[in-house]
Order: sequence, then C-alpha cells, then structure tokens
Amino acid sequence: MEVETPAHTQQQQVTSAAGAGVASKPLHRNPRLVLSFLLMVVGWASGPLLLRDYFLQGGNRKWLSSLLQTAGWPILIAPLMASYFSRRRCSATTPVFLMSPLLLAGSVVVGLMTGLDNLLYAFGVAYLPVSTSSILMSTQLAFTAGFALLLVRQRFTAFSVNAVLLLSVGAAMLGMNGGGDRPAGVTRVQYYAGFGMTLGAAALYGLILPVMELSQARHVARAGCAVTYTLVMEMQLVIGLAASAFSVVGMIVNNDFHVIPREAQEFGLGKAGYYLLLVGSATVYQLFSLGIIGAIFYGSALLGGVIMTVLIPVTEVLAVLFFHEPFSGIKGIAVALSVWGFVSYFYGEIRTHAQQPDKPSNTNQLDV
Repeated sequence: MEVETPAHTQQQQVTSAAGAGVASKPLHRNPRLVLSFLLMVVGWASGPLLLRDYFLQGGNRKWLSSLLQTAGWPILIAPLMASYFSRRRCSATTPVFLMSPLLLAGSVVVGLMTGLDNLLYAFGVAYLPVSTSSILMSTQLAFTAGFALLLVRQRFTAFSVNAVLLLSVGAAMLGMNGGGDRPAGVTRVQYYAGFGMTLGAAALYGLILPVMELSQARHVARAGCAVTYTLVMEMQLVIGLAASAFSVVGMIVNNDFHVIPREAQEFGLGKAGYYLLLVGSATVYQLFSLGIIGAIFYGSALLGGVIMTVLIPVTEVLAVLFFHEPFSGIKGIAVALSVWGFVSYFYGEIRTHAQQPDKPSNTNQLDV
C-alpha cells in the first residue's frame, strides 16, 4: 500500500501550480502571454543593440552596463501605485503589497543571481558581436529545460526535446567557428573570455527562470490565490532593485561613478547621446524583464526561454543593418536551427492543448 506523505503532497501542489497557467488556456489565446511576448520583443530586439553600441562608442564600464539591465525598475512604481488605489476603492483593508514574506525573500535571492548574470553578459557583449552573443544566449533554453525538469518537474514532449537539441547544435557550431568574427581591437583572449562568460550567463539565466517559476508556484500553493499582474510587477520590482544594488556596490568598488562624467564627455555620440543611451537601455531592458517574468507566470520557465530564442533572428538582422557585423554561413545555420527549435516547441504546445480538456486556471485575474 502506498502512503502519501505531506512532503509528497506539497510537491504535487507545487508542480500543479507551476503548470496551471500553461494548462488553462492555449498559448496563442492568452492575452497576458501575448502582452508579455510583445514586451519581450521590444526589449530583447533593442536591448543588446543599445548595450553593444555603448561599448562601440567608447564606453568601457562593465558594472555600469550590468546596472543598465535592471536599473529601470522605478518605471513599475507608477502602475503599482495605480493598482493599489484601484484595489483600495474596492476594499479599505487591501494590503499595500501582495507578496508574501517568503516570496519577497525568494525575489531578493533571484535579484542577486540576476545581478551576477548581468555582469557576465556585460563582459560578453563588450567582447563579442551582438549576433554571436545573442546566439550563445539562446543556449539558455537547454539549461532552462534541465533545471525546469529538476525544480518544477517540467513535462517534456518530443517537440520540446527536439527544440533543446536543435539549439544546442547551433551553439556548438558557433563554438567550432569561434574567433572567426572577432571584432577589431578585441584580443583572442578577450574574445574567448567573452565567449565563456556569455555561456556562463546563459547557464545562470537557465537556472533563474525555473527558480522564479518555483517561487510563484509555492506562493500559489501556500496562499491559494491567483497570480495577478500586480504580483508579477511587484516581484519584478524587487528583483530589479536587488540586482541594481548588486551592480551599484560593484560600481562603487570599481570607482565607476567618478569615471562616468569623463566617459560621457569623450563618448562618440556626445554627452547628451551618452545619457540618452543609458536611459534608453534601462527602459527597454525593464520592458524585457517584465515580459519574461509574465511569460513565466502565465506560461512556464521553458516557454520564456523559447520566446527569447525566437527573437534571435530579429536581433541578428538588426545587428547586421546597424553595426554591419559579418554574418557567416555558420551563423545563418545556427539562426535557422533556433527558429526550427521554436517552431517545434510551439507546435508541440498547440497539439498538447488541443488534446487536453479545459481546466480551471489559477491565473484568471488581471489586476491593474
């Protein structure tokens, strides 16, 4: 006779909560996922280009470029205040924050991990072409798949396994061709250091996404409440604040704040262009961060990684147009494999939902 322990029951609840958002509605018919996808398009298509342009125009602050990837968190304060006053009109006892203490602590940890991930990625962008770093970052899908299997018991189909394999092959092809697209002024050591750090950033990001999904699932399992968009924004604000604090400490230690005024004076786009680029980078990366966390909460960590992958061709084309980066046949094949992997995953999801009966969702609220 099989005895169900409390720990086993809790794990089932967490796993069920993690998958509830995906199972509730087909991906292409979920407005919250569509909104998240649009935010990711804007952020991921333009963020790497702006960050790379910072280095091309004479910028050299790695900690600063790391900060730019999360410094846009104050943008979320206004909509969060609007949401609070809207809830208060309905109930005078509504809490200011919807996050539980455990979810808050988990978000802080994720934020510190994100700060380290941003630093690794900043080194990669500094030494690699945008096209190369973007394709390397697509390997996060393989890491996401592995960690999602361990942490949230992500269910795999033949289509999702095929997507992971295709992306892995594309990254391996780039590695075999490493150094062939080394930018002018970048040494071979710097190129391979950037290559390794970008892969490290992809691996760490592959861990971050399932951790966020697990935090959300445990919150739902304990509180028994819906995942609202307000909760999504609150978690992203805490993550952004913690990651920014991590980068600010690094900037203080590295004496970056004293160097920024001089760097602005010598910047290729001028002083005004320097600060506009910083603000623009922080803004678009915040849109991307809000989009990816929405994709996780209303879909899954694996879905968030897949959406990032499908945006690679957009970044590739823009990098060629604006920076005239070389686009070899190897990169073309890697991009084709990435798109093929996305189509495989998305088609598999549509087939899975078509075979499942409608189930009640824990994400029916869109709190604004």
